[in-house]
Amino acid sequence: QNNMLDFVFAVDDAVTWHMTNLLKNRSHYSFLKFFGPKKITTIQSYGAGIYYNTLVPCNGRMIKYGVISTDALIEDLFHWKTLYVAGRLQKPVKILAQNENSKLQAALISNLKSAVTAAFLMLPESFSEEELYMQIAGLSYSGDFRMIIGEDKSKVQNIVKPNVAHFQKLYSNILQDCPQVVYKHHLGRLEASIDKSPEGQFTQLMALPKTLQQKITALVNPPGKNRDVEEILLQVAHDPDCGFVVNQGISGIVRSSSVVQSAKTILTAGAKKSVTYSMKKLYKMTKGGLKKTS
Repeated sequence: QNNMLDFVFAVDDAVTWHMTNLLKNRSHYSFLKFFGPKKITTIQSYGAGIYYNTLVPCNGRMIKYGVISTDALIEDLFHWKTLYVAGRLQKPVKILAQNENSKLQAALISNLKSAVTAAFLMLPESFSEEELYMQIAGLSYSGDFRMIIGEDKSKVQNIVKPNVAHFQKLYSNILQDCPQVVYKHHLGRLEASIDKSPEGQFTQLMALPKTLQQKITALVNPPGKNRDVEEILLQVAHDPDCGFVVNQGISGIVRSSSVVQSAKTILTAGAKKSVTYSMKKLYKMTKGGLKKTS
């Protein structure tokens, strides 16, 4: 009851959406409401491409809601451009309404498959089902500076442990189709034997989203050397620290988008709400730390 509910609206026309919402719910917006829907949509496009109204009272609860264009969402799901909303959708969420956008449907599935592939590269040869979900749930927090200050350090564990059944439902079809995994759904257990040979890892690296491949390439390729992505990923596949390189690539994506998105919050929430929201985050982080030490 005390947790803030987090909504995300994917909209085809952000300017029209904000125009209508400003007429209906003007009080949800910070001082940016005076600049109008076009300027709000321009600000929305920066960072992770999502505009948040936070600390909004609704039916006796506090909610926050983000607005993202459908095209920006699809791009993030397919390519992990920011991993901001794509990261949220790698975890169990409730989809309240969805239109018949076949490209969005395909992007949602592609995002889950990419999450499994990235997790396989970072995990050892064999692992438990819970370890897989912990790895997946942690992808979008890797490199997020808010995990250093502002977030509960047990956040990933708190997401996975009470929701294992929901993770199973979300990923069961993908894992059942995966030749490297024996998925015993009736027992709620998987037995994985991941191919850690250079050939196996190369196949997985080639299946990663485009932005992550580019980040890995930038990490490994020395300046001035113009090698193609395939050649570099083949080198990474032979590296004993392949999983670490993948993790560093993901951290690079998350770090840049989380910094810009957090800076945007000061504008979109306004000074007063930003301070209140930050204090709530710090309180949760401190509470989580005290639980661990007691």
